[in-house]
Amino acid sequence: MRIQRETARLALIKVGDLARRTGKTVRAIHLYEELGLLAAPVRSKGGFRMYSGDGVKQIEWIQKLQDMGFSLTEIKAFLRVWEESATAPEAMATVREIFTDKLRETRETIGRLSRLADELSESLSYLERCRSCSPNQAQGECCTCESRGSDGDVPLLVDGIANHNP
Repeated sequence: MRIQRETARLALIKVGDLARRTGKTVRAIHLYEELGLLAAPVRSKGGFRMYSGDGVKQIEWIQKLQDMGFSLTEIKAFLRVWEESATAPEAMATVREIFTDKLRETRETIGRLSRLADELSESLSYLERCRSCSPNQAQGECCTCESRGSDGDVPLLVDGIANHNP
């Protein structure tokens, strides 16, 4: 298994192949290289950029951090802090702190999105009851008619539209 990993790491691939394997554009890969996020390639005799098999893993790592909300600039700063750490424990403490902050932010985002999903669900349920309006009912009567069987509480997402006065 170790030999397979080592062989895959040493195998060189062209930038276009790396782009296809990772779903990134060639320009994105060049940008990662320019920012120092991706190891500089070697050049083939024909002048082609050739990346090691580790390039796929590096790009997957960059994508994972972007999925977590890191910008490319923040990833670069993250790596700079890592590289400037004097000791392994110091480096890992920094990584733990960054990941702890990101986990807190992620959980806050999940909570906010969960509340939004609940509001959307409530609004859709309310709007389903509006299907009982008569075809000639005026649009201005929305959220005020009694045909919905509503208890009078109009969800904010619906009420905001009905009461919009530009």
